[in-house]
Amino acid sequence: MLKSHRSEEENFYLNCRAAYLSVFKSSLSNITSKEQLCHVLQQAGRNPSQTLLNKYWTPRTKRLNFDDFCEILQKEKPTEHDELLRVFKKLDNNGDGYISLSELRKVLTTMGEKMNNEEVNEIFSLIKTNKDAQFDYTELCRTLESTAEQCKTAALEKLEADAKLRRQNFGNQSDRSPKSSAAPPAASQQESLQKQEPDAGLPRRDSRSSSRPSSARSRRSSTCTAIAMAASNTRSAKLMEPKFLQESHHSHLKGCFFLEEDGTIVSLQYCLHIPQTTTVYLTIQPLNLSQNQDKSSPWMSVDTALLGVTAGEGKEDSNVVCVTELRDKEKFVWKGELSEGTYYLLPFSTGCRLVPSRKSEATGTELVFRNQDSGELELTKEFRSALSDIFEVIDLDGNGLLSLEEYNLFEERTSGEKCDEDAWAVCRENFDTKKNMLTRQGFMELNLMEANDREGDTRDLWITLEAMGFNRALEMVGACPFIIDVYCENVKPILQAVNLETGAKMLSTALQRSIVSRGEGRPVKGHDGVTVYTCRGDSRISSVIANKTNQKVVVQVNNEQSKNCASSRRMSVFAVEVPARAKIVCQHVMPINEKQEWIYSCVESIIS
Repeated sequence: MLKSHRSEEENFYLNCRAAYLSVFKSSLSNITSKEQLCHVLQQAGRNPSQTLLNKYWTPRTKRLNFDDFCEILQKEKPTEHDELLRVFKKLDNNGDGYISLSELRKVLTTMGEKMNNEEVNEIFSLIKTNKDAQFDYTELCRTLESTAEQCKTAALEKLEADAKLRRQNFGNQSDRSPKSSAAPPAASQQESLQKQEPDAGLPRRDSRSSSRPSSARSRRSSTCTAIAMAASNTRSAKLMEPKFLQESHHSHLKGCFFLEEDGTIVSLQYCLHIPQTTTVYLTIQPLNLSQNQDKSSPWMSVDTALLGVTAGEGKEDSNVVCVTELRDKEKFVWKGELSEGTYYLLPFSTGCRLVPSRKSEATGTELVFRNQDSGELELTKEFRSALSDIFEVIDLDGNGLLSLEEYNLFEERTSGEKCDEDAWAVCRENFDTKKNMLTRQGFMELNLMEANDREGDTRDLWITLEAMGFNRALEMVGACPFIIDVYCENVKPILQAVNLETGAKMLSTALQRSIVSRGEGRPVKGHDGVTVYTCRGDSRISSVIANKTNQKVVVQVNNEQSKNCASSRRMSVFAVEVPARAKIVCQHVMPINEKQEWIYSCVESIIS
């Protein structure tokens, strides 16, 4: 029996680690199929049904990581013995403690979380029946519990026995709520942090899990960066706009950041053509969709940025020419000179403040209803409001109409398909249009037609809503609309939205180059071939790990000593695998509460 004096939370994460490493070689590995998810859940002592697996592995799911796995285990508790016994007793008509296999098969395949025959047969393989083809369900309950417990125990014993596995890094979920974050330290503490030597080990906390490597133990091969940041007053600051702005040529387009299931953030990219060398004033800011003047949209605090790169043939040919670093309240700004040519504008957000709230996930808002007088389906007020917000987001040029190009960008996002000219002609014939473009009312009519085509079944409508960042309470929590403005002194800029296949790689490369060129580089002590570049801005700190060696390295990153900070990794301790001869963005960090001082204290250690 494995004995432990760990807390309940530590034991939970230890069980998670044990289960994960019984299936995968590293916590950095991702779950890439429903079968793998089933296997690793079984190792954690669960008996997942197809319904449960489908809940977490949807058609849009590409991968899940270790922290996703932990979250699933927190939500899906093991079935209690008494609860399981009560279910069986309901099937025991004469109360003798026995049930027939045929009756159990009928219940399992037709009621509740319906199982398929393969799942039922797997359960039946554990059952011993008497001559009447009946079984003792109390004994079956014990068998099921014993099997689950054996899986957990075997995984734990393997983890405890293998010291190498115990040294693997696992994400430690940090509470990102301002209420639970540590208060900023006093000024004297900030000064001592600033004076701290780069290779000084951080003090070890008593609450540190013994199964996670501490920065103190790995100080011989680590680097420490500590930066104290003052409380921000940029929310009320006002930058001086250039004199030419009122008379300049102006182009603007809207867009949106979307938070994907795997934590990545995606958006459109933009192509900017400058006809001749000129002074350019470039801005990006969140787009407020709230109709209430006294209340802004919840995403207005999300950080935004634009990276301008030359439009080379490949990502290696693209040079970073501008980054919106200056800040004017919610707006991020760049001013400078651009030569004649074509550039890609790559929107970026750290994601530190773009985290969906799950409070209302269980609430299902009605999308349609049937009019009692006419008997016709109609859109609910709440759904019409959500559709109106979607229309505002996809109406990129803000002219109140959807062109085929704008509508297709929406279709690519929600269904992965495009509308051809023939289908668009049908839309123009059946829905309200103007100048051969879809009006807001026409967009409403199109969605109502979809509900009618499915006789009120709203499942496809929910797929669209969720793809656009809405939760089941019709709150846009997984997205941040934004607007880009380009002002040129002498010429009219041409701005166009594009969806580049290489957009994500271009953005990653541009971020790496920007951080490395503007940041301070420090080699990890004892590993001259691995360098951490840290770039400090007014409102965020970013880092890149560069591996110049001929073999991959795994770097543990420990933010536990940071104060009032939120990391784009959403963890206080995590690991980054850097391939040979490569660079990778490590993390972006921002203050949780901008009105308070914040301290960035990060230790990077080589763990393999």
